[in-house]
Amino acid sequence: MPEKNLEKATFGAGCFWHVEDAFMHVPGVVSTQVGFMGGRTENPSYRQVCTHTTGHAEVVEVTFDPAKVSYEQLLDVFWNSHDPTTLNRQGPDVGDQYRSVIFYYTKEQEAAAKASKERLDKSGRFGKPIVTQIVPAETFWRAEEYHQKYFEKTGQRTCGIQ
Repeated sequence: MPEKNLEKATFGAGCFWHVEDAFMHVPGVVSTQVGFMGGRTENPSYRQVCTHTTGHAEVVEVTFDPAKVSYEQLLDVFWNSHDPTTLNRQGPDVGDQYRSVIFYYTKEQEAAAKASKERLDKSGRFGKPIVTQIVPAETFWRAEEYHQKYFEKTGQRTCGIQ
């Protein structure tokens, strides 16, 4: 469990390397880790998730200090980091593990996520309906260590299927 006064947020927006990179530099974000959520298999591996049989999404778990960054600000990062109108796809990455999804931990997060999605849908900013799922958080399964902070470790700046 996070330290006192820290909160968690979990987002899926395509390749988790890209999503983690979008959040890890936000002031007020204490830590990030990539993994999987929303599926049927316990403690899935990356390879298992890539088979499209586990039902998991690639996600980033964000631990943040709400005195320094609001959940609404994190939602802005989420919406700006991907195309929430494409179902089970981000760029060249295709499959249910790349779905756009917000996993909420509290009723307040649920309400904020739904309100932000509704505002964006009504704004017409994306030109198509937003398909992002907003669902209760489940067990977070941490991905293998080589996936953590991948862009920092490798210097690579793009996601690709391994």
